[in-house]
Amino acid sequence: MNLAELNKIARAMTAPGKGLLAADESSGTIKKRFDAISVESTEDNRRDYREMLFRSREAMSSYISGVILYDETIWQNAKDGTPLVRLIEEAGAIPGIKVDEGTQALPNCPGELVTAGLDKLAERLAQYYARGARFAKWRAVIDIGAGIPSMTAISVNAHALARYAALCQAAQIVPIVEPEVLMDGDHDIDRCVEVTQRVLNKTFQELRVQRVALEGMILKPNMAVSGKKSKTQAGVAEVAEKTVRMLKNCVPASVPGIAFLSGGQSDEDATAHLDAMNRIGSLPWPLTFSYGRALQAAPQKAWSGKANNVPAGQQAFTHRAHMNSLASKGEWTTDQEQKAL
Repeated sequence: MNLAELNKIARAMTAPGKGLLAADESSGTIKKRFDAISVESTEDNRRDYREMLFRSREAMSSYISGVILYDETIWQNAKDGTPLVRLIEEAGAIPGIKVDEGTQALPNCPGELVTAGLDKLAERLAQYYARGARFAKWRAVIDIGAGIPSMTAISVNAHALARYAALCQAAQIVPIVEPEVLMDGDHDIDRCVEVTQRVLNKTFQELRVQRVALEGMILKPNMAVSGKKSKTQAGVAEVAEKTVRMLKNCVPASVPGIAFLSGGQSDEDATAHLDAMNRIGSLPWPLTFSYGRALQAAPQKAWSGKANNVPAGQQAFTHRAHMNSLASKGEWTTDQEQKAL
């Protein structure tokens, strides 16, 4: 393991004013997204859509540091035969790969899940590295509900995250460690903070046990937010203050950067929350974005599967990427949000 090189890549992934595009939707998830815009989810349509994003030169070169790809996408070529990985590299961004294989029921823990995909991961990582991937992502899913999460679910998922991270570093790939506490319930923000702190503390304990070099990884956490069904929705300032305090309590300063997931927030909420956190300042790590839907909903709608809508789709993507770039520096305003590019 060349830790200096891993650290260099991790720092580039969270460089000032840049963040990650999560374009790693599974075939099932992107089908739902395409169904919403009445586009058939064929391999060619998925390729054309992602090619549109990766050829958005301004967005990719100015605001996007890296792209998380799905297994199908990393092997695909653009219409002209250029590997999609190369389009990302030519824009100055870093290709990455989602390596988990989704979730399955956790035995003896009703309503809880564990992420699969550790079997043969070392072999897959070597293939992805040869294809150009320099970072990877693994998502653990923790739900909040009556009597959950259990310590079993937290422990099992933290252990798997750390095993994945250790395998990545051995393959000279930067691991994005993503323990996501879902915002689907009726819990308030303080319950989210309590659970997320337990999850983060256990995750970093496991990372240390498995000798993962913290300087060669990125953390992708949820923000501290109210559950979607909660009667009390925390405002932007409260989300920012409690998220920053939570991270300072749990995340070692040696971690090179933190790239948040949007987790079902609206486009503008995800941007506003990130901006408010960066305005607090005096943070030991850069805070940026690793957004999927919050970067893609607008360009998907503008594109709608039509070749003549590609410029509109790229414009929508560039705008969202620009807004989140500003937020990662604490420079976003609602006035800028309203301006068309």
